[in-house]
Amino acid sequence: MYMHELVEFAIEKAQEMGASYAEARFEEKNGTEIVMKNGNPEGLGILADRGIGIRVLVEGGMGFASTNVLTKESVSEAVKKAVKLAKAAAKIRNKPIQFSEETFHQVSYEVKMKKDFRDISAEEKMNYLKLIEEKVKETGVTTPMRFLRYGDFMWHKIFMNNEGAFVASFIPRVSVTYNLVVFEEGQMEQAPFVQRAFSGGLELIEKDQPWEWAAKDAKALQKLIKEGQKPPEGKVDVVISPEVAGIAVHESVGHPYELDRIMGREAAQAGESFVKPEMLGERIGSELVTVIEDPTVPNSWGFYLYDDEGVKARPRYLIKNGIINEFLMNREYAAYLGMKSNASARAINYNREPIVRMANTYLAPGDHSFEELIEDVKLGVYMVSFNEWNIDDRRFQQRYIGREAYLIENGEIKHPVRKPILEITTKGLWSSVDAVGKEIEFYPGTCGKGEPGQGVPVWMGGAPARLREVVLRR
Repeated sequence: MYMHELVEFAIEKAQEMGASYAEARFEEKNGTEIVMKNGNPEGLGILADRGIGIRVLVEGGMGFASTNVLTKESVSEAVKKAVKLAKAAAKIRNKPIQFSEETFHQVSYEVKMKKDFRDISAEEKMNYLKLIEEKVKETGVTTPMRFLRYGDFMWHKIFMNNEGAFVASFIPRVSVTYNLVVFEEGQMEQAPFVQRAFSGGLELIEKDQPWEWAAKDAKALQKLIKEGQKPPEGKVDVVISPEVAGIAVHESVGHPYELDRIMGREAAQAGESFVKPEMLGERIGSELVTVIEDPTVPNSWGFYLYDDEGVKARPRYLIKNGIINEFLMNREYAAYLGMKSNASARAINYNREPIVRMANTYLAPGDHSFEELIEDVKLGVYMVSFNEWNIDDRRFQQRYIGREAYLIENGEIKHPVRKPILEITTKGLWSSVDAVGKEIEFYPGTCGKGEPGQGVPVWMGGAPARLREVVLRR
């Protein structure tokens, strides 16, 4: 039986059992993972996983179940379990669950690969890690610990519901990760688990050249050990790179704008949000700040064109010219506000329920060159990367500790500074932005959320920005 027929069977079975709404999602992942430590191959992993998840609404309650046994009998049992759970949920709910009304499509799409990793041997893939080894050694920097990982997988999905949606997708994902420890003059610094990752083929890794990124990081850490000084303290100007801007928009904008978190679902799992539904239209930052959440960025790590509820994706403008503009919503939570979903429902696997998630969150570019960002800074710090970040449950109080960072003095970048600490509120951070750069960059990550947990691929980044007179600690 073809998988789309089994998916369709699940929906028909759910309706026969009284479901007012039914959806089924087949997922299959196939891939490889290669690990190297200090120049020695550590292991080869093979990923092979597939199954079907079913979600239903019955009598106002919602139920979800899954199976990796792809037969009619097993799918029927999973449907029965989902229906049973929905009926049990309906009995304890004060208000029936409703989904927003949406326009659905019947579509198939695929991310093409110029260099298909399925045609490449494990030995050839390991060469990417060997190249990192070579480039780092060529720097002459002492690196007693080098952990390297290559990964790829093809993610195939078929989604259908009883409202006319049919979405089939093939999305290849490929990544290289490195963790370097640099030891010089009796001191140690590290670049912890830096990842370069894309949706597409090996041509994207070859174009990105993660070996050059690793060599650059090794040299920067060596320079920090040899030349690093204490950062300035007190109110100064801070220029944040796309990497630092990326973690800031992800943690202080993306997460608190997830509507399920705003409505309280996440409170016992991953925290709360300082944002309330009535804050739509309220100013949260300077007019130069626009934060976009866009799953449709080509070849991005968080790429998709339709979410896991079959809704067509689009750019979401979370902050527009400093104003809270929209939240991240799936169909359930959009219905609470009488709105339509903006395609934010994602699941990491067939055996996970789709919940509100980010994809690619970034600070939109402005009109300043990098030179213009620093030219009139009398005293400040340019924070290139971070080693640590912390943020409270409400996503309001936060701090970022720099890894690679430099003193800015009279408009010029000077020597490295050690571990500058930016402690600030979300509103304080985005209100202090008085200039944003022209160029954008993206950095991949794995965003965790949910119970049981779901780590989904995301991109973070955007343009560099200048923060005026913010408090820096050391």
